[in-house]
Amino acid sequence: MKFRNLFLSRDGSVSVVAALSLIGVIGMAGLAVDLNRGYERRIATQRVADMAALAAAVAYKADGSQAILRPTAVDLVTAHGITDATIDVALLADTPEAGAKAVRVELTTPLPLCLSRILGAAATMPVKVSAMARLAGSASATPCILGLASSGNAVETQGGATINATDCSVVGAGSVNNGGSGITAKEIVSGAADIINNYGTLSADLLRYAGSFSNPSWNGNVPAADKRINQSTAISDPLANSMDLATARQLLGTFRTPRTIANPVTPACADIWTFGNSPSAGVAPFRQGNSAKFTVPAGNYCLSRITIDGGITVTFQAGSTVTVANGVSVGGGSTVNFGDNVWRINGGFNSGSSGVTFGNGEVSIGAGTVSFAGTNRIGTGPVSIAANITLSGGTSLAVGAGSHGFKGISVGGGSWMTLGDGDLDVAGQIRIDGDSTLIAGTGNYTLANAGGDAITLSGSGRFFMGDGLFSANGNIVTAGGSRLVFGKTANHLINGNLSIAGSVLFGAGRYTVSGGLTNGTGGTTWPYTSPITNQSWGQTLEGVSVSGYDMAGVNVSFILGGTINLAGGAKTKLIAPTSTVEGAAIADILVDSLTSQATNWGAGAQNVFSGVVHLPNSAVTMSGGNNSLSAGQCFTLIAYRVTASGGANAGTACKSISDLVGGSGGDVELVA
Repeated sequence: MKFRNLFLSRDGSVSVVAALSLIGVIGMAGLAVDLNRGYERRIATQRVADMAALAAAVAYKADGSQAILRPTAVDLVTAHGITDATIDVALLADTPEAGAKAVRVELTTPLPLCLSRILGAAATMPVKVSAMARLAGSASATPCILGLASSGNAVETQGGATINATDCSVVGAGSVNNGGSGITAKEIVSGAADIINNYGTLSADLLRYAGSFSNPSWNGNVPAADKRINQSTAISDPLANSMDLATARQLLGTFRTPRTIANPVTPACADIWTFGNSPSAGVAPFRQGNSAKFTVPAGNYCLSRITIDGGITVTFQAGSTVTVANGVSVGGGSTVNFGDNVWRINGGFNSGSSGVTFGNGEVSIGAGTVSFAGTNRIGTGPVSIAANITLSGGTSLAVGAGSHGFKGISVGGGSWMTLGDGDLDVAGQIRIDGDSTLIAGTGNYTLANAGGDAITLSGSGRFFMGDGLFSANGNIVTAGGSRLVFGKTANHLINGNLSIAGSVLFGAGRYTVSGGLTNGTGGTTWPYTSPITNQSWGQTLEGVSVSGYDMAGVNVSFILGGTINLAGGAKTKLIAPTSTVEGAAIADILVDSLTSQATNWGAGAQNVFSGVVHLPNSAVTMSGGNNSLSAGQCFTLIAYRVTASGGANAGTACKSISDLVGGSGGDVELVA
């Protein structure tokens, strides 16, 4: 080939161009492959980001702490095999709308590039995805006034009533209707209905309602439009699944049975002892000369009957056991000291007008008529009287320490009775009438009058109990001017109603009442000092002042079968426990009942409540100048309906409720 032909030939240039073109084709193909790999990585990573956002939101809903967000997201991402991601987690306020919260998770993972590096691309390409989960319908403030009725007004004010809950929410499943002076709260929420305002004031950081917001055009005392959210909110009872409450309710209607108070064993013996100016043959040797004084030496005596005539003095020396089958009768003006002995008496007992003294030892008296008059004393030892014991006309009976059992106790007419430390079993009614007193020491109290009143205080009757187990199978009823004190114990069992019209002090512990709790007229306030023993009650309870109140309890929980009604100018101060003790105190729970009976607090009642009043099936009405306040402590009211038609009513969030709702509430949903 000639040189000129060689120069003009183009065969080789085709190969060069083809080779050069092949590099570009391969690079473009590599870029397409890497972009497709990036798209696939993005889809897979987005799924993980979605799950991480939902998991973090659920964890926050349960825990209420932002500190839980990142660890939850990181754990989920790592569990899906992504170990080289950059993870950013944030809690967003007012997202995706005002008043809502959302959790955002951003994942950035490096994708190694392969063929596209031929074109000079970087070694890796970042793949970034984002997911956001909303806490739907969330209210940032814990509810402290909560109405669960889904139809009609769940929370309502009328007349001059106010509700003040500055650090928590006023919430209704149905409508929230301010027909009164005002509602002040962190948030006001109607879960499924409307918020209605009339002439009063609504003061809140946020209004949330599923239906509509109604307010007269001339009334500017409401939150601005940008603080009103038209959105439904899931409302439920935060205590509906409380195992502590479910377990406590299982004890409603339970009680302990008093020990058997039986007649003593008294053999049928023939001797009849008569002490008098003409004594019987059996006691004549005990007479001091021709005087009216007799001294009975120690011994074991089996008798049919003892009669002591009026004006006689008889002393039994210590160390005897005496059984009497057919009664003991003491005449007026006599002085009798039965000594430190064992006494077993059937057939009745009459102390005479001056009274008698039993020393230390066993005293057992069987069924029949048993009456004491004058000044009486029984020393240390077990006392069992299988009859109704009656004190009247200024009689006194002081009983020492030991176990005490009676068929029934009646103290009236200005009389008084004291019992030293030891268990008290009463198989019938305890009745304390006007200006009369029963004071008992530390011990277990087991009372029973099934179908009737276990304790009745009338007029200015007074009954003071020491610490110890308490069980009453029957109602407890007190009249105006009376005073009643319960001691401390884990759980006070009352199978009946607790109807208080006078003043009462509740010792610390749980009160399980199968019926209802009522505080009526009020008028007698604490403290009180007994002129009998000089003991004082009611200045403080558990270190908290209760002076000036007529119903007071500190570290108390009431589990009721009925409801709690307050009226008649009652001044009430009840404070719930701060911690839970198994079988006893329940943290923050002041009152719990599943009754559907209506609840009324009114007629001038002045209440300081601290804790949760949980009446999810009861309509609660606060009226007639009632004031229910928390005195700086927490107070949460959960009821079927809440109506305030008078007075000032305040709520503050209780920790147990805050922990249950987590400060977030609502359902979790993926929004981006």
